[in-house]
Amino acid sequence: MLEALQEFTATVPALWQWAAIILVAAIPFVESYFGSVLGVFAGLPLWIAVAAAVIGNIISMLVFVFSADKARQGVLARRGVDPNKYSKKRQRFLKLFNKYGIAGVSLLGQTLLPSQITSAMLVSVTGQRNKVIGWQIVSILLWGTAFGLLATVGVITISG
Repeated sequence: MLEALQEFTATVPALWQWAAIILVAAIPFVESYFGSVLGVFAGLPLWIAVAAAVIGNIISMLVFVFSADKARQGVLARRGVDPNKYSKKRQRFLKLFNKYGIAGVSLLGQTLLPSQITSAMLVSVTGQRNKVIGWQIVSILLWGTAFGLLATVGVITISG
């Protein structure tokens, strides 16, 4: 799959390769980390490859977050539940989860699931859309930059 995406990026005129990276990085499981790698391999300067991959991943993640938040609000409204009132058990869970969970899941979650799915799950569980968005952006920036740098120095290669 990466070879096909690399081929797609390479066939786009050089002036528009950054736009191709934005599109590719919006795909779940490609994300900012593989998007930045593809950008570097396509010949883009590191900062353009990373910026384009991060932008694409963030746009895609935001679509998932806002959709999950709207769905959550709809479910709570149909049930007649105040989203700010939870049982004591759920309040304890949310307190512990919020203390460690959103940052940890956002930063490490991309090793298991795409940021889009992770962020939607976090919003559905916590209802803290803005906090999830903030940590997801930090995570997307870190992963995209790290993988772009690794591709630039030759640690990551794509063999064809």
